[in-house]
Amino acid sequence: MSREGKAGVVPVYYSPAYVAGGPEFDTMRKAEWVATSLGTRPIAGVELREPHPASVQALALIHDQAYIDAVRTGEPAGLAESSNFSWDPGIFGAVTASTGGVLEAAREAWRTNGVAGSLSSGLHHARRASGQGYCTFNGLALAALDGLAQGMRGVQIIDLDAHCGGGTADILRKTWRVAALDIATSAYDQYDAPAGWTLDVIEGADDYLPTLRRRLDALNPEDIHLVIYNAGMDSFEKCSTGGLRGITAEVLAERERVVFDWCHEAEVAVAFVLAGGYVNSRFPKEELVNLHRLTIAAAANRPAAAA
Repeated sequence: MSREGKAGVVPVYYSPAYVAGGPEFDTMRKAEWVATSLGTRPIAGVELREPHPASVQALALIHDQAYIDAVRTGEPAGLAESSNFSWDPGIFGAVTASTGGVLEAAREAWRTNGVAGSLSSGLHHARRASGQGYCTFNGLALAALDGLAQGMRGVQIIDLDAHCGGGTADILRKTWRVAALDIATSAYDQYDAPAGWTLDVIEGADDYLPTLRRRLDALNPEDIHLVIYNAGMDSFEKCSTGGLRGITAEVLAERERVVFDWCHEAEVAVAFVLAGGYVNSRFPKEELVNLHRLTIAAAANRPAAAA
């Protein structure tokens, strides 16, 4: 497959609509923080693009209609707020915009046999019939199913959020051409891994990168057309939700290099999203933004696919 986009350009999808509604919480707000940083401190080769929102028809591939309607209307309240967010009229537009960004990043990465991303988060805990854990719509699952519909032979999800991706497993458990490599530092949302999936819950920082390398080495690139990378930063040692002592910014920078280098060497397209990472008194917004920029910088440093 040839690369058709601009030479050396990494499209990163973002719209102000991502943050136009919903609560004042990092999952719903940090896309704007990262986008602003890319304006004031550009990363060479990165181009922000505005996606189309995901349609209700697309969402119906991964979620029950009753749940989609609840997020749109706010009723019934228990279902509308099952992601743990208080419902407001703007939340549906925000999460459909963010989900649309994941979908377009995956399509663009596949089209160019390259790399693309979206400043989306709040994805992998969302189940078919409800939200969970500050995740509303599961854009990872949607992008994977969309990829298969476009003719991909296989999709590999790499989930390096601090928490387990139980929602993705709930939706894709019976989809045999999608697999996940899930490495967590918290047992939250742990699940029985479907056939072909791996789930590791790491208890010591010294095991983190070796486990990642071992799991990547076991993958067969011949079975994969696209990697969807859920690049969480909540494993960072200062993050109070999932952080593991010894996982430093340097470890996370190396993690990003390992993932994107593997995709390049395997000649596999990759689409990335932001995933978790939450500020606190020891972990200010600027430091969180800098960690998410590690992912974007590693993506931009991945060599372009050969024409």
